[in-house]
Amino acid sequence: MVARTDKSWLAEWWRTVDKPLLAAVAFLMLAGLMVSFAASPPVAERLGVDSLHFVKRHAMFLVPALGLFLACSLLDPRAVRRAAMVLFVFAVVALLATLFVGQEVKGSRRWLSVSGMSLQASEFVKPAFVIITAWLFAENSRRPDIPGNLFSIIVLAIVVALLMAQPDFGQTMLVAVVWGALFFMAGMSWVWILALSVVGIVGLASAYTLFPHIAGRINRFYSNSGDNFQVETGREAIVHGGWLGQGPGEGTVKRILPDGHTDFPFAVAAEEFGILLAIALVAVFAFVVLRGLLHALGERDDYVRLATAGLVSLFAAQSVIHLGVNLKLLPATGMTLPFISYGGSSLMASAIGMGFVAALTRSRPEKRRRRPVGFAAHSHAAGE
Repeated sequence: MVARTDKSWLAEWWRTVDKPLLAAVAFLMLAGLMVSFAASPPVAERLGVDSLHFVKRHAMFLVPALGLFLACSLLDPRAVRRAAMVLFVFAVVALLATLFVGQEVKGSRRWLSVSGMSLQASEFVKPAFVIITAWLFAENSRRPDIPGNLFSIIVLAIVVALLMAQPDFGQTMLVAVVWGALFFMAGMSWVWILALSVVGIVGLASAYTLFPHIAGRINRFYSNSGDNFQVETGREAIVHGGWLGQGPGEGTVKRILPDGHTDFPFAVAAEEFGILLAIALVAVFAFVVLRGLLHALGERDDYVRLATAGLVSLFAAQSVIHLGVNLKLLPATGMTLPFISYGGSSLMASAIGMGFVAALTRSRPEKRRRRPVGFAAHSHAAGE
């Protein structure tokens, strides 16, 4: 407990932060470490390194991730926007550098090597992009003389161009979907909805036509033929786990899953701990999203409302894509599961995004719940 007379920054943070949200994020971080114990040893053994190699690195990445989450959660809404601007510039520069000096893996350049560590800039651009886009949409509503919607389209075009140049179709789709959700929440007209729908369809058709690996993944998914080994094995692991799982360390299907620690940790978790616990994990993800949306619904500041809703939408969309691939409901994309998948960039970027959410949802003196539509009119009628 923190005394009310304690005016330190830590006491003030503890009094104002959303503690259930904080507990959910902490649970996901610990769950990610636990799943790493289950999913990564077989991968490490196949690579000829220490069986706990990836577990140790995951634990090592968890320390700065926790620090970033706490640091971001201390910010006020204006400082969140400034931090996002700095992060966005850093991520865009890193994305540009990746195209020229990045490591090429399976025909794509997505990682920069920094002091022996791999940096995936696309992970960091996402939370910054959401904050900047939310602010631009809010400014467009507050000051019609500022073409915020146009600027947001320019920002989207820059990010999409850099991601497709790698190419990374999965992250491109994720960014585009979240941008569309923000635009919708900002109150776009039906003309914009129809126009963007046409652009989206044309973009999907172009990607299918111009990028053979994208066409191959989609064709394999719908025809259920060809090299679909990872997706099939992931689903087999889930089925093998049953309701209660095979037990920690007792999974067998996971041993032949090439990317069980990054792209299929949910499948490994389901095999070892059971479908019931896997559903419980999904419930925690859903809680984080619904908690964030509830805060956004009661927020009177358009920027804070859109930024909060956008960040949890990003969190939700990324999680749904990952789960959809693991359950063979979507084509393989290589999308990580926030806080659960192995990867320093993914873990730290997720921590930054949720840290921003914790900062934006903290109790503030100027924060008041917005009245539901029709509240005033109903009250007036009741008094007559």
